[in-house]
Amino acid sequence: MVQLRLLGPVELATTGGTADAGPPQRRTVLAALAVDAGRPVGTDVLISRVWGANPPEGARRSVHAHITRIRHVCDRFGDASGEGLRLTRRSDGYVLEVDRQQVDVYRFQHLIGSARDARVPDTERASLLGEALGLWRGEPLSGLDGSWAEQMRQAWRRERVDATVEWARVQARLGAPAATIGPLSALLDDFPLVEPLAEALMRALHATGRDAEALLCYASMQRRLTEELGTDPGVALREVHQAILRGNLPGPTMPPRPVPPPRTGPQRGAMPAQLPVAVRGFTGRHEELARLDALLAPARPPAPVVISAVSGTGGVGKTTLAVHWAHRVRGYFPDGQLYVNLRGFDPGGSVGDPAEAVRGFLDAFAVPPARIPPGLEAQAALYRSLLADRQMLIVLDNARDADQVRPLLPGSPGCLVLVTSRNRLTSLAAAEGAHLLAVDVLSPEESESLLADRLDSDRVAAEPAAVAEIVSRCAGLPLALAVLAARAAADPHIPLATLADELRETGSRLDALDGGDPTTQVRAVFSWSYDALNPGAAQLYRLLGLHPGPDISARAAASLAGVAPARIRALLAELTRTHLLTEHLPGRYSLHDLVRAYAGELARTEDSDTHRHRATHRMLDHYLHTALHAQCLLGPPADRILPSPALPQVTPEEPTDRGEAMAWFTAEHPVLLAALHQAAQDGFDTHVWQLAAALTPYHQRQVLWSDWIAAHTTGLAAARRLASPAAEACAHRNIGNAESTLGRPAEARVHLERAADLYEQLGDQSGAAHTHLALGIVSTQQSRLTEGLEHSRQAVNGFRAAGDRAWQALALNNVGWDHAELGEYRHAIACCEQALTLIGDTGHVSGEAHTWDTLGYAHHHLGEHSEAADCYERAAALFHDIGDRYYEADIFAHLGDTHHAARNPVAAREAWTLSLALFEELDHPDAAALRARLQHHLGQDPPGTALPPRG
Repeated sequence: MVQLRLLGPVELATTGGTADAGPPQRRTVLAALAVDAGRPVGTDVLISRVWGANPPEGARRSVHAHITRIRHVCDRFGDASGEGLRLTRRSDGYVLEVDRQQVDVYRFQHLIGSARDARVPDTERASLLGEALGLWRGEPLSGLDGSWAEQMRQAWRRERVDATVEWARVQARLGAPAATIGPLSALLDDFPLVEPLAEALMRALHATGRDAEALLCYASMQRRLTEELGTDPGVALREVHQAILRGNLPGPTMPPRPVPPPRTGPQRGAMPAQLPVAVRGFTGRHEELARLDALLAPARPPAPVVISAVSGTGGVGKTTLAVHWAHRVRGYFPDGQLYVNLRGFDPGGSVGDPAEAVRGFLDAFAVPPARIPPGLEAQAALYRSLLADRQMLIVLDNARDADQVRPLLPGSPGCLVLVTSRNRLTSLAAAEGAHLLAVDVLSPEESESLLADRLDSDRVAAEPAAVAEIVSRCAGLPLALAVLAARAAADPHIPLATLADELRETGSRLDALDGGDPTTQVRAVFSWSYDALNPGAAQLYRLLGLHPGPDISARAAASLAGVAPARIRALLAELTRTHLLTEHLPGRYSLHDLVRAYAGELARTEDSDTHRHRATHRMLDHYLHTALHAQCLLGPPADRILPSPALPQVTPEEPTDRGEAMAWFTAEHPVLLAALHQAAQDGFDTHVWQLAAALTPYHQRQVLWSDWIAAHTTGLAAARRLASPAAEACAHRNIGNAESTLGRPAEARVHLERAADLYEQLGDQSGAAHTHLALGIVSTQQSRLTEGLEHSRQAVNGFRAAGDRAWQALALNNVGWDHAELGEYRHAIACCEQALTLIGDTGHVSGEAHTWDTLGYAHHHLGEHSEAADCYERAAALFHDIGDRYYEADIFAHLGDTHHAARNPVAAREAWTLSLALFEELDHPDAAALRARLQHHLGQDPPGTALPPRG
């Protein structure tokens, strides 16, 4: 990351080193721009900051020379780091376009502001303050002269002193006063008359048993104040002095750690930064940028601001404009940026679901799956809660209509929402006060400027007639101009006139389809670029039009095209060079909607039905076989899917462990859902229900209940078209499991009983056992405990007959839990001990953890608190190993109850505190009940041993 450093010598730095910012005057110019990063600074202001009220003759010329050299340094560093760092000229001055978080003084101030949030716990506050103070590398603006530089230094020094005092106070509350003595002493040497520094140092010295040094510190401060200011120490410093003398200032022994205060709002966890890479060579759009800039005015209304850029058509540059502006102003939004492509006009019909977008935003905030409620309405409410009191920039790209946007709007002021759409979202303006902005095609001058920026400017200037025809043929569409420029840049020796002639000939062939709409004219550019591709790249481009999107990995592209993975990179690189394809993430590629629609059109006209069908088959085989492989790494699957062998030339991916499997599912999840629906449309019904089953473990772990139900509902329809009882049973059982998880046992029972009937007809012992396991849980939910126990026993027998040890063990644990619910604790323990013996080396870590939990529950109710604690500790360790923080927190809560019942308040407090920390990290509602338990029981005898109800 490029950093502009002002809190020390003025520097431009990256991980690779620092740049020479030049002589002092140039460093002053750079600093004068950096303190107003993102805002225009006029030449007169720069002159004043460098030379003061009496600038020398030629000062304006000197500033321009310094600006030129600074621009070169910014361009070089921006290109090397891949991050935006530009110095641009505007009518009202020069603008250093950089994220303010890359300027150390703004980063310092942002961290201090975050630390002063009353909701932040002291451990986090100390970390924020420490990080802020660590940005200081010496004297601010070191080596720069002048009144402006001195004024800035004085202001920043005051902020540093205040931050250091705050940091010392926090460290004292955390029981670490010794760590503050060195920094406080050093800063007091620099600022010997600042009383709060002396007070903080005296408190730290006293807290570490160094009263003599604390009293000496006071005496020195008193002498300096008298000699230099003719005054006595203030009230606060005198009171600390007197308290130390009387011995009634809290001493070196820290009090017991208090119960953490309740959170009054959402935690400030992850700071999302989701903006796509800004397009280089952005040109024009001055009026549009000015209107967007106006939205940042301090007097803007309190409602979320929404902007719809809709005029014209696809390819007009709405996304480019939005992303460019978002990068330019992201420093105004210190809490981060969110971005989603809603795919409102996806040529394959895979329009983005608002629920999918909300879930993606919750993931960006690092909300744990266990904390995410089911249903769009509840998830949108949680999303709005997370946005409350934050300043964030939210870009909703390629929206179809206002209804797709509304669930994604914040509910309180502070955020700015930028929407792009091909439709004019007037209802959003009427109901939500959106500001509408129309984006038209580029003017001929702007089009020529874009070409000049992407090609050599001399080359463009040398052939004005050819450039004029190219601009005309591209109809002012940035997308078409970018594709053409990519082709021209790839072969700099071809005259632009030759390219114009080729484009004219291509256009003549397509004139019959040109109705005057720029989107039909742009097909000529696509066609011309496509004609220049090598045969392999041309075929891959056509087949990408069959892919459902929203993006594709290199390995999936290899399977789609039926080529070796080693060869696919070269083909993808050729398409990327021609701007027909974008590598928006490392190894992941996407196409603009218009480019993909044209690819699909070519596939339908140039490739046979058989060829297209086989390519789609390869693609679906790739996703199905990879998903089934990844599924097995997440634990023994409930659905034993035996797919047909993959077609030749399919190269599925092979994750090697649980982490890689989860990463693959996370990256491919939108693609897998789109592929499932495409398979249903194209008649690949076997792939449909098997892919739904392969997704189940991921949906369960990520709490994607609605996706779980939707996938198997589609699978159920496919199973019925196939007239496959096995597929239908699988779908019914999964829908039933999901309904049960959502707390809808009546709906779940309908599906599960249908699945049980089908498995019985098929003689499928494993499938029937899984269904009985689920019916046992549903029966318990409906308080039919004896019936639940019977279902769990039937599950055990079924898994035993099927030879499935891992699931037999889990079913035995369920039997044990049912016995415990009936008060039969010895029976519960016997069942769980059998389960642990069976689990052995099956790899069912989650099942083992739940079994230890059940054992702890049973031992606790028998008053065997030592045994219960051992079991809970084993369960907590296993849940920790697999990253299941919700159950880890739950186990620690019950471990604390056990210690409390055993009259061991210290251990109870420790376990409850661990649990509370985890629940608060999850922002889980159970934290409130646990906090109340801590506050009620600390220091009291246990009133009883009853645990709260278990889920």
